[in-house]
Amino acid sequence: MAMDYKSAGVDVEAGYRSVELMKQYVKATERPEVLGSIGGFSGAFSAEKIKNMEEPILLSGTDGVGTKLKLAFLMDKHDTIGIDAVAMCVNDVVCAGNFAEPLFFLDYIACGKNYPEKIAEIVKGVAEGCRQAGCSLIGGETAEHPGLMPEEEYDVAGFSVGVVDKKNLISKDMVKPGDTLIGIASSGVHSNGFSLIRKVFEMTAENLATYREELGTTLGEALLAPTKIYVKAIQKVNEAGVICHGLSHITGGGFYENIPRMLPDGVCCEIDRESYPVPALFRLIQKEGGIAEQMMYNTFNMGLGMVVAIAPQDTDKTLQALADAGETGYVIGRVVEGEKGIRFVESK
Repeated sequence: MAMDYKSAGVDVEAGYRSVELMKQYVKATERPEVLGSIGGFSGAFSAEKIKNMEEPILLSGTDGVGTKLKLAFLMDKHDTIGIDAVAMCVNDVVCAGNFAEPLFFLDYIACGKNYPEKIAEIVKGVAEGCRQAGCSLIGGETAEHPGLMPEEEYDVAGFSVGVVDKKNLISKDMVKPGDTLIGIASSGVHSNGFSLIRKVFEMTAENLATYREELGTTLGEALLAPTKIYVKAIQKVNEAGVICHGLSHITGGGFYENIPRMLPDGVCCEIDRESYPVPALFRLIQKEGGIAEQMMYNTFNMGLGMVVAIAPQDTDKTLQALADAGETGYVIGRVVEGEKGIRFVESK
């Protein structure tokens, strides 16, 4: 019997069908700078817009979704996981500077077997994430890996390119004692801590489909809620005339790892835990897993997906700009002199 690629586990025809099914979603993300269409060997994006900048600096970010994918497999829901892939990249890009903007995104999907309708659902989510971030999905790759992963499973990663004028880059020395810290509400656990979450809860389709009174939804729906994208919210803050002194995307490592990344030596962030409501989902995780409070703040975003350091006189403008963008902001603390890091304080 003659051998061919399909008998080895790779169905190129399924790949062609996947591309056809996803074209409508990709098309919906096109910015005017996009040149050509899906199906070429590379994505083309005009640099015409950045010619008006004094010194344009390209920004980049890459990430994946991680073991949150296990929930998507168990729940057989694949149309939002792509939002997570985009969010984890563009939220990092926007932290680089005031008026920073993600321009385009590329995705990579590795799967055990190419089911075209499933791949299209994944890309639908990627496209929605790009729409929320205002960037274009200009390319990607879907690769069948027979024998390397189970047929029903896949992995998703992505890569974003953005731009900022050099004069608007954020440097650590911009954060000063006296600055106000504003936290922007998250949509849930986002895409971090799922290796721990999977130890806390019984990961079965039945358990994930169980309605939890304290959550107002099923456990699975609460955990699978896609990562919030903060690009347009930060743009609104800048448009209101506010210069962000520091931006921190709260991902793996929680408060303890991520907030200090925006700080220079000699300054500390004082954070009042009572300054905002910690969502019930985190308290459920903590209770069910018997997890120490410090470990919770060292693993999860605890209800805040982005922390912004601003001049205190800009507090009201920032909160209003966030509200205008449909986001909820909280004054969670301030920057003080001290050893670089964070410390929690009691409400005064």
